[in-house]
Amino acid sequence: MIRIAIVDDHAMLRAGLRQFLAEQPDLAVVAEAADGRAAMDIVRRGEVDVVLLDITMPGQSGVDVLAAIRARSPALPVLMLSGHAEAHYAATLLRLGASGYLNKDCDPDELVKAVRTVARGRKFITAAMAERLAEGLGRGDDKPLHEQLSERELQVFLRLAGGETIGQLATSLSLSVKTVSTYRSRVMGKLLLGSNSDLTYYALKNGLIQ
Repeated sequence: MIRIAIVDDHAMLRAGLRQFLAEQPDLAVVAEAADGRAAMDIVRRGEVDVVLLDITMPGQSGVDVLAAIRARSPALPVLMLSGHAEAHYAATLLRLGASGYLNKDCDPDELVKAVRTVARGRKFITAAMAERLAEGLGRGDDKPLHEQLSERELQVFLRLAGGETIGQLATSLSLSVKTVSTYRSRVMGKLLLGSNSDLTYYALKNGLIQ
């Protein structure tokens, strides 16, 4: 039996996933969380085999939670779910340690396949994403600029784009204001942007935030 935790701030989506997954004889939803703090409580208990993690949540983003899970339980498979088009995020999240990535509008059977795949310790990407990654081989200069960001830079970028201030970021990430400012400067340089409003526009344009 594959034990699953669903981490998403939308109760109706969790209920829908729980009901569908319960119909599979080898899958069981044993835990749910609506935010990153509750998700880490589940991970610390060590009672799940796969985490289904939403990319967009209040407080900690899915990227933040993924980083925390990787630090706490590096072998625990994390399958990312998002309302964003997979092409915008998949390559970056796989590089940051996700086991797979699916759009929330995917075929339910594909979700089941993904859960079973990552539970076996393998990565999961859709056929469309595999084709995109194959096409990108040897064409590194065609990659979106945000795929150049490190894990911490991506965290800072998404939070700034979402409206957080440098001071708020410093507190939530337990970093100094100077350090966060340095990360912000690196992000701006890599993305060729000049202001926080530019960051927000870039994130919206590329489907990285809603």
